[in-house]
Formats: sequence, C-alpha cells, structure tokens
Amino acid sequence: MLTAVLSSGAALLLVYAALHDLAARTVPNWLPLVLLVFGLCARVADHNLFSGLAVAAAAFSVLFIVWLLGAMGGGDVKLWAATVLLIPPLLQPELAFFLHVFIFGGILAVVYLALGFVVHKPRGRKAGGLVWRLLRAEAWRISRRAPLPYACAIAGGAIATLLPLSFQR
Repeated sequence: MLTAVLSSGAALLLVYAALHDLAARTVPNWLPLVLLVFGLCARVADHNLFSGLAVAAAAFSVLFIVWLLGAMGGGDVKLWAATVLLIPPLLQPELAFFLHVFIFGGILAVVYLALGFVVHKPRGRKAGGLVWRLLRAEAWRISRRAPLPYACAIAGGAIATLLPLSFQR
C-alpha cells in the first residue's frame, strides 16, 4: 500500500519535472530531493535500503561523469539518480528502468531532430496566450538546436517501470 502511494506521488512529481523541463529547461532543486525521500521511504518499507542506496550511488557516479563531460544537465543527473531509488533494487526492474529511459530519450531525440528540419525561427505575432508563448519558445529552442528536455525521458522511463511494478503486489 505504501509503495503504491509513493509510486503515485512520484509519478505526479515526475510529470511535473518533465513539464517544467520542457518549459524552462531546468529541474527545480526541491524535486529530486522529494523524490529521494520517497525512494528512501520505499526502500525502508521493503527492507532494501542499503542495496537501493548502492544502486543510486553507482548511478549518480556514472551520471556525474556524464555531467562533467557536458552531455547532460545537473538537474537531469539529480533527477535520474533520485528516481533510481524509487525502483526496487533488483536486477530486472533496474535494467528495465534504464532501458525505458534510453528508449524514451531516443524517441525524444528523433522527434527533436525531425522537428529541426520543419520548424524555423518563430516570426510574427508576439502576443498570445501561454500555450502560444510556449510553442514559440520551443520553436526557438529547436531552431537553435538547444539541449533536449531529458527529464521527459527520465519521467517516461520511471513511470513505464513503476506502473507494472505497482500492480504486482
């Protein structure tokens, strides 16, 4: 029961992180921290705290190197490392989570590459509602080849992994 509640709350937070990253290309610092607390509670509840922390620390170490190389943003690294703790530290779910994130990331990259050929710098009307401004900002980012909102891939991968696990219990 506790795991299902934590998974549901985490899914909502991950959707928020994805939307925030899409709109602002940042992940708020409080979000990975809250997900970390959710993950710690889930691992204490299923008596896998130390193995969960080991997997999360290993993931953070690898992702930190990726950040040092400039291939990923710091918010994405923190979000991914905190989200790893939400997944039970068994080989199959952990591998499924990483695979899901890579699949969603690949789809995201292909979509943005394709949009790069058809979307040009926005011109014309500057006024408009929130949706219009977001679309103009995204068109501008795509035309500049700005970084991908990778929190979308992390959120998609986590939800795709957590959803089946929450129905197994």
